[in-house]
Amino acid sequence: MWKISGILAVTAVIALLEVPTLWKKKLVRELWVFAILLLVGAGLSFALVMHAPIPNPLDLLTWIYKPISDAAMKLLS
Repeated sequence: MWKISGILAVTAVIALLEVPTLWKKKLVRELWVFAILLLVGAGLSFALVMHAPIPNPLDLLTWIYKPISDAAMKLLS
């Protein structure tokens, strides 16, 4: 419970420091990107704290490129 509270506190502090600056400069698109990335980061942190299985992005790349690699190896050998 303390870890989740800590993540929430750090996320709130980061938002309080960054959002007013972006809002004053009227950087709306950047504000949306910042909010989305902050929420994704906080969500992944929550999942990590709760020991949820987080998939590795490299597994997807391996799944995509493995047939191409196998075909190239077969062609070159």
